[in-house]
Amino acid sequence: MAAGVALAALVSGCLSPAASVLLGLIPEGTFPTLLKNMQGVSEPNREKLAALEQKGDWGGIVQFAQTNLKIDPNNADWWVVSGYAYSQLGDFQRAADSFQQAVRIEPQDIDGWNLLAQTQRSLGQPERAIRTLDNALRISRDSPMTFYLLGESFNDLKRPERAVGFYEQAVQLNPQFIPALYALGLTYARLGRKADFDATVQLLDKLNPQAAKQLAAAASGAR
Repeated sequence: MAAGVALAALVSGCLSPAASVLLGLIPEGTFPTLLKNMQGVSEPNREKLAALEQKGDWGGIVQFAQTNLKIDPNNADWWVVSGYAYSQLGDFQRAADSFQQAVRIEPQDIDGWNLLAQTQRSLGQPERAIRTLDNALRISRDSPMTFYLLGESFNDLKRPERAVGFYEQAVQLNPQFIPALYALGLTYARLGRKADFDATVQLLDKLNPQAAKQLAAAASGAR
C-alpha cells in the first residue's frame, strides 16, 4: 500500500516497507517508490508528480493533489500524497488532516493510522497519537510499526515503564527491526535493566554494528 511507503519516508527507512524508522532522515528515491505503489493515481499523474518531486516542488505537489481531490475526494492515495507533501513543507497540521481523511476512506489500512500517529507526534500530541494507535490495534495487531510508535509516544510522555513493553512487542513481531531494538535498548538503560540492555546491544551488533556502538554511547547518558 502506498501509505506504507509514505510512512517509511516520514520516519525514514532502514527496513521495508512499514517497518522502516530512523527519525529525521528521508531516504533518497522514496517518493518515486511511493508513486509506483499508488493504484489510485494514473500513470500520467504519477509522472507529473515525479517531475515535481525532482524539482523539490512540494508546494506544487500539494496543489496538484488538491486539484485531483476536488475531482475525487474519496481517493485515499491522493490524501496520502497531500499529507506527505505537507510533511515535507513542515506543515504537520495539514499533513495530519490529510492522513485523517486517508484513514476515513480506508480504515483497514494500518499504515494510514501509523502515518497519522507519527504526524501527531510531530505536532507534539503524543496522547492523541496513542489514541490513534489504539484504533489501529483494534483493526490489526500485526504491524511492528504500530507497537514501535506506541513506545515512542509513551517515551514522548517520559513514561519508559509503559514504552518498554511496546518496543518488546515490535521486536517480537520483527526481530530485525533495528530502530525498535535501538529504542528498546535505550529504554532498558533508562530503567536500569542492565542485563536486558547488554543482551539488546549484542542482538543489535549482529544486525548493525554501528547502531550498536551508538546505542552503547547514548545509553551512558540515559542511565
